[in-house]
Amino acid sequence: MTAFELNQEEARQLLEVLERYYPALRIEIANTDDREFRRALKVREAFMKEMITRLKERLK
Repeated sequence: MTAFELNQEEARQLLEVLERYYPALRIEIANTDDREFRRALKVREAFMKEMITRLKERLK
């Protein structure tokens, strides 16, 4: 496992990037016909959702 530290500003900026892209990813999933690609996008969505949750917890 690779680990690295983010300072508060870096964590805040990363959270902003993830939150901005997340809705576009949801739309992309809904508009994708290819089942394998949709599956890969859903894996990415789950990862992003988890990261958003973890970052929000850290920034409380």
